[in-house]
Amino acid sequence: AVLIGDVIVGPGCYIGPGASLRGDFGRLVMVGGGNLQDNCVVHGFPGTDTVMEEDAHIGHGAVLHGCTVRRNALVGMNAVVMDGAVIGESAFVAAMGFVKAGFEVPARTLVAGIPAKIVRALTDEEIAWKRQGTREYQELARRSAATMREVDALPAPEPDRKRLEISTVDPLYVVKGKR
Repeated sequence: AVLIGDVIVGPGCYIGPGASLRGDFGRLVMVGGGNLQDNCVVHGFPGTDTVMEEDAHIGHGAVLHGCTVRRNALVGMNAVVMDGAVIGESAFVAAMGFVKAGFEVPARTLVAGIPAKIVRALTDEEIAWKRQGTREYQELARRSAATMREVDALPAPEPDRKRLEISTVDPLYVVKGKR
């Protein structure tokens, strides 16, 4: 990840490989417990704040530009959230969604599409699923901080190399029993 300029990252956050947090124009604030996954881009106009509140969950490849992502909200993979948009508490932006400038997503609501439109209210089951996924990333942040060290490149797998043992979170379609 690359962090440039006025970037504030709270405790227990996870920032994935290839993420770009450009606080070279506006301020970027990532409050505690959130995660910003691989290849995300966060930026904003001069004099603006881009804010990810507590437990915000930003999926792989998403772009946040001058927006606010409220507590426990999820921005799906490759989604784009533009200037002045607000993603409400515990709301979801579907993968590949485009949230236009100034749009406000109500709390506990799913939006999808280009441009994003309100699809429906989220269920308690869906919000619980999201919270579990966020907890997995919080554990990843703890594990990474505790075990990070400089190493030499490993040119080939070692014999009997152990695999990571982590708890699992099933994809939402599995939780709902759909295929």
